[in-house]
Amino acid sequence: MPRTLSIDFVSDIVCPWCVVGLGGLTAALETLKAEGIEAQIRFQPFELNPQMPPEGENIVEHIDRKYGSTPEQSAANRAMITERAAEAWPGFEIRMGEDSRIWNTFDAHRLLHWAGTVGMAEQRALKAALFTAHFTDGRTMTDAGVLAEAAATAGLDRGEAEAVLAEGRYAAEVRAAEDLWRSRGINAVPAVVVEGKWLISGGQPASVFEEALRKMASEL
Repeated sequence: MPRTLSIDFVSDIVCPWCVVGLGGLTAALETLKAEGIEAQIRFQPFELNPQMPPEGENIVEHIDRKYGSTPEQSAANRAMITERAAEAWPGFEIRMGEDSRIWNTFDAHRLLHWAGTVGMAEQRALKAALFTAHFTDGRTMTDAGVLAEAAATAGLDRGEAEAVLAEGRYAAEVRAAEDLWRSRGINAVPAVVVEGKWLISGGQPASVFEEALRKMASEL
């Protein structure tokens, strides 16, 4: 009997492990289709750096300030994550370097919330476009034009995206969702919440997602 899992993917668009996690989850679900297991994925907001100013921060300085990593450690970590992302999500390329920047992502989450009101496929496409804009193209993720362009790339109406951003729409909804997931104990991402009761944490490989989802589906 076919089973469709409800999944909340709590994440941030400047989180490289979220790229890895989404790639692994996607691959696992593709394999599980043959067993009649599918999923509806909703992307939920989480800001890694809610106090980040609009101009962002250099990635090496950010990692040093936040984790105490040296430039060499930061470079090694970027190389490792780049490799993991390429394995988990074939065709996706992370090009983060020492001049890359970390951004405030609240407006991006507002846009993702709007995309979710259009449809789950549209929200998924926007998530991928935002990941690409940040990790592959190194765009300024607080720039409304960049965000609207990502929406257009995802097949959404650019004019409506511009209006959402300019008018401050969905700010309250995003804040409420962030508060909700924090209240449920989510303090790191990616957090994959299945059926509102099971949690798979971190950028796991497809095999881990596959095994966990198969077990969860059997218990529905």
